Amino acid sequence: MNVYKLICLLVITSFAISSCNLEKKATTITTSVANKQQVSLAISGMTCEIGCAKTIQSKLSKKEGVLNAKVIFKDSIANIEFNKELTSNKELISFINGIAGGEMYKASEASKKATVY
Repeated sequence: MNVYKLICLLVITSFAISSCNLEKKATTITTSVANKQQVSLAISGMTCEIGCAKTIQSKLSKKEGVLNAKVIFKDSIANIEFNKELTSNKELISFINGIAGGEMYKASEASKKATVY
């Protein structure tokens, strides 16, 4: 009987401990409309859609302050939506220029916008 109680106690304790870890709540970052800004950047040096455009898009999406990034290979343009309190046009240009050791890509503000998201 004591072994049964011990096993029950261990099972209940393990459920209690594991359920505490499940209560972590996802943190959502909200950005007010006033802090959102969009920019289109021309990117030279991209030679392929998968290796270049998708890599740049992936890295931009992970950058702090970037809310949405879409790189259109055929137009050599990146449309970026970002929180202007966390980053800026100049920082985004510098960030893109630094990808792949700073030797491959050159970004500048685009004179035209490509397809919107």
